[in-house]
Amino acid sequence: MLPSFSYLTSHPGFRGTIKNSPSDFVVTEIEMPEHLLRDTRPESLDKTSEALLEQSSWCLEPPKKLRTEPPGPCGAPGPSECDPSRAGRDLAASPKQNQQEGEPELKSDLEEASVLDSLLGKPMSELLNKFACDLKDAWGLESNADAGTGEFSLGPVLGKKNRADLHSAVRQKFPFLVTVTKDNEMIVKGNADYRELCRLVTEKETSAFFKFLDAKLEKSTFSFEPDGNKEHRKTVHHFINRKFGKLLETKSFAVTNVNDQQNMSIMVRFREKSSSRKRPACGFQEKQDLYTAFTLQKENLETLEAISFLAAELGVLPSDFSYTGIKDKKAITYQPMVVKKVTPERLKEIGSKMEKKGMKIHNVHSTCQHLRLGQLKGNHFDILVRDLKHHSHDSSADLKERISEAMENVKTKGFVNYYGPQRFGQGQSVQTDQIGLALLNEEMVKAVKLFFTPEDTDDPVNNAKRYFLQTEDAKGALVMLPEFKVREKMLLRALNRYGVNHEGCTKGWLNIPHSMRIFYVHAYCSKIWNEAASYRLKIYGSKVVEGDLVFSEENHESISLNDKVHVVTAPEEASNKYSINQVVLPMVGHSIKYPNNKVGQWYHERLSKDDLQMCKFRVSPLQLNIPGCYRPILKNVQNLSYFLEGSENRTEIEDNHLSESKVSLHISFDLDSSCYATVCLREIMKCDF
Repeated sequence: MLPSFSYLTSHPGFRGTIKNSPSDFVVTEIEMPEHLLRDTRPESLDKTSEALLEQSSWCLEPPKKLRTEPPGPCGAPGPSECDPSRAGRDLAASPKQNQQEGEPELKSDLEEASVLDSLLGKPMSELLNKFACDLKDAWGLESNADAGTGEFSLGPVLGKKNRADLHSAVRQKFPFLVTVTKDNEMIVKGNADYRELCRLVTEKETSAFFKFLDAKLEKSTFSFEPDGNKEHRKTVHHFINRKFGKLLETKSFAVTNVNDQQNMSIMVRFREKSSSRKRPACGFQEKQDLYTAFTLQKENLETLEAISFLAAELGVLPSDFSYTGIKDKKAITYQPMVVKKVTPERLKEIGSKMEKKGMKIHNVHSTCQHLRLGQLKGNHFDILVRDLKHHSHDSSADLKERISEAMENVKTKGFVNYYGPQRFGQGQSVQTDQIGLALLNEEMVKAVKLFFTPEDTDDPVNNAKRYFLQTEDAKGALVMLPEFKVREKMLLRALNRYGVNHEGCTKGWLNIPHSMRIFYVHAYCSKIWNEAASYRLKIYGSKVVEGDLVFSEENHESISLNDKVHVVTAPEEASNKYSINQVVLPMVGHSIKYPNNKVGQWYHERLSKDDLQMCKFRVSPLQLNIPGCYRPILKNVQNLSYFLEGSENRTEIEDNHLSESKVSLHISFDLDSSCYATVCLREIMKCDF
């Protein structure tokens, strides 16, 4: 599993076998309390980062912010620079917007700028501000109808919640801009509707109207300034109904000024949601809000393989399932899942069929939201180690003493936090990190052929893979594959349509869910982290040295993750300010910093070895964005307990001396999320599995 990789502790350990059967290795997910799940924001690996799959929860994420309604573009909006000749308009008057009780007060321009600074970084925020002001200046050039039609890229933004926050912040700061997402890249451009309305009413009103529209506050209203020109009012009515008729409704009403003179004004309000079953505008949202939660018990199945079975039977996509982490294959595992667009009754109907596939479905109930990767507290493990023996170089020692020594040592000191073998496809002829490297290098055809490399077995799945590699006949291979091989089928359908070439293979990868695409890249990043951790311990041991990265415990929301990661100085090394338990190593990505010592140099040399020295860790053709994060080198085990059991009468053994191979070791412990029990066992037993 981790040959020649470093150990943390020095006890001799012992030998034994694990996972003789799935019941020898039982994993139960420790769920977060429900109120914490409701408050949890998506990670940026997500995050794109939907967050990173089963990596540390310390993933890059912009600071949280409150939704606000800031003032207008490029500072507070002044009198209109659009058409000043509109009849019956009071250009100096301020628009009236009825604010609901409890509605947040408007933030100052400086505060809103600081929100954009925190989301984008100050340099990018300043570039956005310049683009916005240049566009407004271009709009003032009426002689050029195409003025200000350019676009500005904010770069890739990972995670739906992060994108939504940024969409809102940009629109509230600059109501005359619109934001669109293309392959996770956010593009900013001028809002043509804003420009058109600005020709009908003052810019001050236009700005306030679009902020009202973006805020979407239920039962709120917006009133334009009084307007005595009936034809002009009619034009404004038509504009709003044409552009926003599904969302808004308008009416004219009489207003009286301070001189008791009557005039007419246009009021806008949001349409009430219809209770009709048709609901062309709102029905889609109701469908998306159907979530069913359940506990999945699986045996001898990968998590993604189990999801493929469930999706095929329910007639939904694998991406309709959400979960908090990947569980071992060679084990009995219990984990919460949520599926959308499926009722609890429908899920219960397939229970008996799934049992034949090695799955059981428990605790089925409706819920109001999906799950997110990394949204778990940890896992509880019950493990049986059979065939206990001494290591060959340690035959004279007492076995029970060796076991006790190993347990206490790891209980006290912890273990090296390597990624485990299931991360890489243990025992497979092609491991997942190899596919990930090919994707990072944008070698799409190579990645496809690695993906379809068969194992040396004679079964329908491997026969189909073998046939495809020999013939490149995607349609023929598609017919040979069983229905539950959803990923393979999705990829083959695209290859059949577009061909087994660079373009076709790119579209093939895009045909499978994002979480599955990025899984392979994360596997490669995990492999590099494992190698880096082993190198770090070999050259520096458990001493914290200058240039190491340590994680600050300061949890202020405004502090970015990179600011929480501190580079150890020479005086701090001399004073032993930090412990090895605080040292973290980066998961490679585009937004992390490296150690400022030999380990940092090692990272750059290692990536060069795989031709990734210039890699930006963004694979735009596949919509993959890898920001990176930080992972502690060491982890501790919690609630560790164990006992020895005889193989004949299955009773607990208390004798001081044990006969080899006649006893089994029962171990029970808890680990934090993203920690691997096989890695903890490796440290205890000093064995590579």
